[in-house]
Amino acid sequence: MTRYGTQRTTVSALLGRAVFDSQGSLLGRVREVAVLAGDPSSGVLGLVLKPSGARNGMSGEMAAIAELERSSDGLRLLTSAKLLALPQDQELLLLERDLLDQQIIDVHGRKVVRVNDVNLEWEELPDSKLALRILEVEVGLRGAVRRLLKGLPPGSIEQIVSRFKPSVIPWEFVDLIDPSRRVRLKVDQDRLSQMHPSDIADILEELAPPERQALFESLNEEIAAETLEEVDPRLQKSLVQALDSEHVAGIVEEMDPGAAADLLAELSDEKSEAILEEMDPEGRQEVEELLEFSQDSAAGRMTTEYIALPETAKVTDVHAALQDFEGDIELITDIYLLDEQEQIRAIVPIVRILLATPEELLAELPLGHLVTCHVNANGRKVAELFDKYNLRSLPVVDEEHKLVGVVHAEQVIALLREQ
Repeated sequence: MTRYGTQRTTVSALLGRAVFDSQGSLLGRVREVAVLAGDPSSGVLGLVLKPSGARNGMSGEMAAIAELERSSDGLRLLTSAKLLALPQDQELLLLERDLLDQQIIDVHGRKVVRVNDVNLEWEELPDSKLALRILEVEVGLRGAVRRLLKGLPPGSIEQIVSRFKPSVIPWEFVDLIDPSRRVRLKVDQDRLSQMHPSDIADILEELAPPERQALFESLNEEIAAETLEEVDPRLQKSLVQALDSEHVAGIVEEMDPGAAADLLAELSDEKSEAILEEMDPEGRQEVEELLEFSQDSAAGRMTTEYIALPETAKVTDVHAALQDFEGDIELITDIYLLDEQEQIRAIVPIVRILLATPEELLAELPLGHLVTCHVNANGRKVAELFDKYNLRSLPVVDEEHKLVGVVHAEQVIALLREQ
């Protein structure tokens, strides 16, 4: 018997390895590596065996890692140790079945990758017993080549694969997706909040439907809303169809009203009505009003989340309005001044306000060039106005020249992309 101390191995290297009893009789070969998914220590529970002489399948028994010792010809059970029954635990993760060749999310690379191998480490504990811990998953060419070369002497394989640059993801970022028994990169809310919704949307589009739905359902309502605004309408429909109306309503309430109206317009009347019924009255009214307009019109592209103040307002009033604003604050590039009839009279760029003193009247600041469009203007007209006047935002008015919404540059970009 040889003690090695700490030494690395891989799942592909363990699969097929012989396991003997303490007397040297062959018990079987490693068929699976069993892990408890919620174990924070990243420790391997045991090695599931394929019985000696069997062509396929598993024995339903495993050799506990703590009851093994390593030798030059394989693995050997300690004296008096016995094989254990494989736990029937829903949290049991079998690495070959549940991990190898599955897709996971690489948060740092903001893409979906395939697991080619899993790197492990043997560790000798103070009581002379062994432990086997998971270090990382291989998602690059090195892991794929190692598995292709399986059957060659281990030394030769490692000599070849050492030429390839490692591409790995630490195990602490891997978690089980329930109930599909697939795996993904664990993305907690802090990490998600640091990712751009467009990156999350790209990841969703790359995933297979079960993983896609599981990941989307793990998002909080605010992040789900921002992400939903970035995905293709067909995928939007697919994601929300599987959710109950109350859950979707919570997400829709966090969306820009215009984007929410576009989403509901793609759903069946029955589903759309059920979602609207679950929404708060104020949010429901905004969305219902927008649903009445054609999606190709300015009204169909506009948002009702903007900041408009009386002509008599001061700079300090803008600060208060910004603090109370519940929409996407990053979209606010201009403040709109209205007269007593709520007709738009002027537009004040936010940068001018930042340079002014609190008591200055907004109407006395350098004003932007006021360009508006009618609610029924088509998408082409809206795009032409943005291009001609180099606009950041475009106020939308009704027949009485009252401000009813605003089209932002991102809506125009989305329009052009669709065309």
